Amino acid sequence: MAAFIAITLLLILAGLFIFHAKKERSGNWIQFFAQGKEAGFTIKEVELLRRLAIRCDIDNPTSIFRSQKNLEICIRSMVQGIRMSGEGEEQGSQDFLSKLYDYLKRVEMEKPEIKSGISSSRQMDEGQPVRILVPGIGVYRSEVVKNIGHYLTISRPVNNKITTALQWHGLKISIYFWRDDDAGYVFDTDVIDEVFSKGISSLKVEHCDSLFRTQKRKSLRIKTNKAAFLYLADSSDMPGRIEKVPGLKCFLEDISDTGCAVRVGGQAESGMRLKVQFVVDNAPICMLGTVRSVEYRSETNRSLLHVQADPLPLVMRNHILGEIFGMLPEDDEDELPFRVLEEEAEAAPMQAVDPSLRFQEMSSE
Repeated sequence: MAAFIAITLLLILAGLFIFHAKKERSGNWIQFFAQGKEAGFTIKEVELLRRLAIRCDIDNPTSIFRSQKNLEICIRSMVQGIRMSGEGEEQGSQDFLSKLYDYLKRVEMEKPEIKSGISSSRQMDEGQPVRILVPGIGVYRSEVVKNIGHYLTISRPVNNKITTALQWHGLKISIYFWRDDDAGYVFDTDVIDEVFSKGISSLKVEHCDSLFRTQKRKSLRIKTNKAAFLYLADSSDMPGRIEKVPGLKCFLEDISDTGCAVRVGGQAESGMRLKVQFVVDNAPICMLGTVRSVEYRSETNRSLLHVQADPLPLVMRNHILGEIFGMLPEDDEDELPFRVLEEEAEAAPMQAVDPSLRFQEMSSE
């Protein structure tokens, strides 16, 4: 009799455990769908996310809406699934993948280290490129040489188009700069003195403890050193259209889904329309865009072009975001004809596509 009672109690307890477990799982999935909708996904997309979370064995599926690590696990699984199924060009898969990348980018951009900025010129780094506006004269290039407690030292500003010699001491100037992975800043200051610092003709300027933050970065980028080809763009060019012949050799220094920075030989000017072509994940990427700013180094006769890209085709954008977030495998075999062009870029210099650019051949460093 005692054994019967014990078995009955065990069965009741097991039933209660199963009931509560099912209830808990049901509650979790209700919460999962609620958080998915709040994050901006459709019911169909949340269901796809639910399946991804189960396939990836995520202990707490709702965590993917706040945990970058778990979200990346799900996206990586989806990328691998797309590649294995051969559905890389399927519109629905690329649309969903793009939306996942956008959400992942939002999670990354909300990190405190990304959102935080600086408030004083005392926080500027040595080597920081800056633009100097002299009212009524023009804009000059410079960089931070030394930053100590009492003043900021910048290299003597240069502008090859302005031949008028300036007496900098006592001038009121505005300093603009873009801080990596942060935003643009501007402040007004006075030139204290003209000096030599670290063997460089320089200016001492007063510090400013109330910087104005002009623009927050809207995209994430990564540093790279890829060989690439540069082409002049014309009105008939469309974003993503691949060039079949090599262009001017250049090197890609950073990349995002909204633009890139490329280094070329010679001197260039802002406002030019260009195409930058390179390879990501064995896939050719052709970025059409406008040169928004140029950093020219006269000592090396090289220019760093900051290119703002036109909207990219969805598949190309997803490839770039996959590269940025480390979602792409590193051991793929060569599978596209453009791979030959990448090898050419690594092996040999090339001729400029248009002498009016004043660019020169570049070789590997």
